[in-house]
Amino acid sequence: MLVACLAMVDEEMSLNWLMHKTGSVALLASLFFAATTPMASAAELLMLERKGCEWCQRWHAEIGPIYPKTEEARIAPLTLVDIDDPWPERLTGIRRDIFTPTFVLVEDGVEVARVRGYTGDEFFWFLIGEMIDKLPKTDKSSG
Repeated sequence: MLVACLAMVDEEMSLNWLMHKTGSVALLASLFFAATTPMASAAELLMLERKGCEWCQRWHAEIGPIYPKTEEARIAPLTLVDIDDPWPERLTGIRRDIFTPTFVLVEDGVEVARVRGYTGDEFFWFLIGEMIDKLPKTDKSSG
């Protein structure tokens, strides 16, 4: 928002005008930091996978290139976890799974929802939508 405002500043407008419209230097500064600071996401989607998993490979071919561009990825960025590798310390509160792929929605280190398997793109998007609906509204509307 501030970036757009500053782009409009020319001979007719000034920083004083912006300060007058926003009401204070503090508000102007907070607008600047809000516009330039990336939003931290408390939620993430873990994909538990392993080498040689045919359904994981299918997911990577059908969904992998698309997911980062979606609203779902904005809400819950994807983290790939190979279940045959040592379990990451930051995931100690998340239960391992033997089935791959398994998708685990995590918020602040706590499991919110889990889906085992991948049967195709339509079913995946439906299930991910249901998982995300379990997040508090503040997570889904931030960003």
